[in-house]
Amino acid sequence: MKRILAYGDSNTWGFDPENFDRYSDEIRWTALLQKALGNDALILGEGLNGRTTAFDDPECGGRNGCTALPAILEADRPIDMAIVMLGTNDCKSVFKASAEDITAGMELCLKKIFDYVSPRKVLLICPFYLEEAALNFGNDERSLAVSRELEPAYKELADKYGSAFLAASDVVNASSVDGQHLTAEGHRALCEAVLPILVSMGV
Repeated sequence: MKRILAYGDSNTWGFDPENFDRYSDEIRWTALLQKALGNDALILGEGLNGRTTAFDDPECGGRNGCTALPAILEADRPIDMAIVMLGTNDCKSVFKASAEDITAGMELCLKKIFDYVSPRKVLLICPFYLEEAALNFGNDERSLAVSRELEPAYKELADKYGSAFLAASDVVNASSVDGQHLTAEGHRALCEAVLPILVSMGV
């Protein structure tokens, strides 16, 4: 059985923008992935609301994804494959981060993961674009623009190390409710996009 780390933020945790709760196992993309893979793999879900690549949130501690990774990687080992989707929270206006800054943070995360997993067994997912409703949740117009600049930078990063890549915006859109989280349909679509990539990677 392959052990697959799914490392991300609230969209990996399964935040429901409609009721500010957590989607059930019947909806979350990681749980759907587990169901599809059955006994061939174990999905190690490590999503956390507000997690960034490498930024310390001044209003909420413990959200620096790079800082948290060593303990998580050690706790979850052995790890055969990894899926990483971070960057949405990095776009918040409080961080004033550029796409280059966020990509640099992602590279720090990947380097830590590569100590446990071969780069060719890692799937880097670029988060889907922030939409206008996200302006009501700690984002500004610059945030929306930066979220659209991440895709080519993340693709270049994945290519640099020979990792698999998926642009989430090719398959899902943010909820119209808050402009930054997946709908139930989005979770299903993301699972359907991730599954064949994992199969091609040898799950």
